[in-house]
Amino acid sequence: MILLSFDTEEFDVPREHGVDYDTLKEGMEVSVIGTNRILDLLKSNGVKATFFCTGNFATHAPQTMQRIIDEGHEVACHGVDHWNPKPTDFRESKQIVEGVIGKAVNGYRQPRMFPVSDEEIAGAGYKYNSSLNPAFIPGRYMHLTAPRTWFMKGGVMQIPASVTPWVRFPLFWLSLHNLPLSMYEWLVRRTLNHDGYFVTYFHPWEFYDLKEHPELKMPFIIKNHSGMEHVQRLDHVIKMLKSRGKEFVTFSTFVERVSNKS
Repeated sequence: MILLSFDTEEFDVPREHGVDYDTLKEGMEVSVIGTNRILDLLKSNGVKATFFCTGNFATHAPQTMQRIIDEGHEVACHGVDHWNPKPTDFRESKQIVEGVIGKAVNGYRQPRMFPVSDEEIAGAGYKYNSSLNPAFIPGRYMHLTAPRTWFMKGGVMQIPASVTPWVRFPLFWLSLHNLPLSMYEWLVRRTLNHDGYFVTYFHPWEFYDLKEHPELKMPFIIKNHSGMEHVQRLDHVIKMLKSRGKEFVTFSTFVERVSNKS
């Protein structure tokens, strides 16, 4: 099973590099463009994904949220304000997102995959938490002793992002941007064969033409192969996996299937 997901948030990365940037105006415009490119790509390939949405995105892009729902994808929560996360966001974001889409939300991912209380996640009614990247990424994560694959904690299924089995090389968005495509696909296949499923995540703003906007001061590793190049690269990965008979499922479908087997 392939668990493809997108952290659907207001674009705030320029602020990390000292740019005075209006995330709720300019940032939302970037993310809406990117999200619609993602939806076009998923539709053309006939696959489903999970969109982890911030409260800000859900509130400021209701039409895009409706398209996500109408095309059969899952919506999960990703905090409220991506730039300024608060300890109470897991509850508030659930209220906001459920109010926008008119249905219950089962999953949560903390902005930047920072830690979140599993007991409180369970108390808020979530069934799964995907806030763990079990790798070492300087300045961001140091989770080399955390489980690589799904596990239960506090009554909630934990679904970490996939990393390679031995050296724990992360296979998330930055990897697809910067590795040779053939190498990325080989690592995905090796990990999938080892674990039996594969989890990865991207952001809508990666599918925006970042290289055309030097004023945003994006580092090379982020803007490399961004925009339509990134659409084409992800399209190639999806087609490769489909050609091998792999099924794309939402996170909730994965939780249900694994729970039924246990």
